[in-house]
Formats: sequence, structure tokens, C-alpha cells
Amino acid sequence: MSLRRKLAEHGFESNDDYEHAIRCLLEQPGERLRVLHVDGLAGRRKTAFAQALGAALAYPKVLYHDFSDAAPAPAPRAAPADPAVPGTDEPPLGPFERAMTEACAYSEAEPTLLILDQLHEAPFAEHLRLHRFAESREWSNALGTVQAHARNFLLVLLSEQPLYHSLARCSFRVWTDAQRAWQDFRPTDHGLGPEATALFEALAGLFEVLAAAPTPSEFTQLLDDVLHRVRSEDMLRQSVFGRVEQVERARLYSPEALPRLRGVLDEVERLLGASTWSSAPDPVR
Repeated sequence: MSLRRKLAEHGFESNDDYEHAIRCLLEQPGERLRVLHVDGLAGRRKTAFAQALGAALAYPKVLYHDFSDAAPAPAPRAAPADPAVPGTDEPPLGPFERAMTEACAYSEAEPTLLILDQLHEAPFAEHLRLHRFAESREWSNALGTVQAHARNFLLVLLSEQPLYHSLARCSFRVWTDAQRAWQDFRPTDHGLGPEATALFEALAGLFEVLAAAPTPSEFTQLLDDVLHRVRSEDMLRQSVFGRVEQVERARLYSPEALPRLRGVLDEVERLLGASTWSSAPDPVR
């Protein structure tokens, strides 16, 4: 099964194919840490990609830290510090330090993916530490130093602002915004014959004006609406807006879109026949 299909099964659907990019990252030579920079303008779409990637690649350990979450207050000590016991005078690790330490430890035994989200919220000093970590694979804090396994550890970085330059240079970057190029959807893939070709061409023309492109599952759901429920321009607008995530409502209601909407409706009427087309859809129950 392709990586694109695996990502879709775990909640991230895209018309882009990330197979080559991820292979380049994971198969890079040498002992450098593997760092993936998940880029894009769509905010939490990047988070969805990172989480789906861990599941799609079947990483046994996936850890996550969001720098925009307020750090919880340190847990109270159960007993006073004992000078005779090393480490009891040290404060407990915060969520970020704990995530880094645990991820390094897990990677010694099995593949581990660590997602650091909203990195722009972290102090710049942490960006510097992450750059050093990417170069050395060593992470140090109050409890000591741990090392990430070169082949098992994958660090995934997400930020709403450009990464620190040196950190970006040692990362492999992927773009996760929805692709706006029309995909080659064919009637035969949806149980239809060549008589539906004109309808598919009309839909392609509509999405060209909308500067958007549905994913395979979005197109399948939209096509079902078009063939069984859509009977007017407004119904078609509602189905397109409801089914396709990246469609901008202003474009959908623009004068330029109107002839394309009517073109789709004309092709549906031709395909289904006037008697079927004119029959009212079943009422919503």
C-alpha cells in the first residue's frame, strides 16, 4: 500500500505523494539525526500530517509536545530532598525536557518519532539546543545527557514561523497544504462509462475556476451528491463547499463560477435524463 493511502487511513488525505520525500529522509547516509520540517500555511493540517505519518510508518513509539500548551506546575515532592540520594535535590523535568529524554531513551531499543509542535512558541534558546541536538544527537538537562539512536530516531518539527536558519539547514522539508491541481479522475474509477466523461470535464472546469482540487474521497462524496441529490446551482454550491476542504466560499459565489456551475448541472441532466433530473429528491428525514 502506498504511503499516500496509509496517510489517508490515519486521518491525513492529500493529492500529494510524499513517498519519495520520506524515503530520501529515512535513507540518508551517515549518522546524522533524521529531522523532518513539516511546512505549510494550513496550521493544524501540519499536525495531522505528522501524527498520521507516525501511524503510517508504524512507529512503535510516537511522542508529542506542543509548545503552545502552558506548562503544568511542578508536582510536589513526596519527601524532602535527601543529600545522600543523588538527584533528589533536582526539580522534576518539564514536559519538553521529559519528551526529549524519553524519546532518546526509547530510540535505543526501537524506532521512535518525536513531534515538536508550535515551535515558534519556544524560547530561541531551545531552537539553539535543538540545532545542537540535530548535529550531535546528544540531549543534556539537569538529569544528565542522553543520546538519540541515529537510525531509530525521527524528529518532526512544526512551526507557524520560519525555522531558525541553522536548524532548517539540517532538516528535510515537506509542504502539506492541499494541492490545488486537478487530479485525473476517471468515470471508470467510479463505476461509470464514457457517457460520464463530459460531466467529469465540467467538474474539472468548475474546480479550475475555484482554484481548488478535491482529494479522492472528497470527489467520491461530491460525485454521489451530484448524481443523487443536487438539482440546482445553490445545492451544487452547498455540496462543493461541504465536501471539499480547500474551497473558498467567495470564489464559489463569484460571477466567474456561475457558468461552470450551470455547465455541471447541464451535464448531470444530460447524463441522467430529463425525467430523472426533474424528479424531486427524497425529503430529509
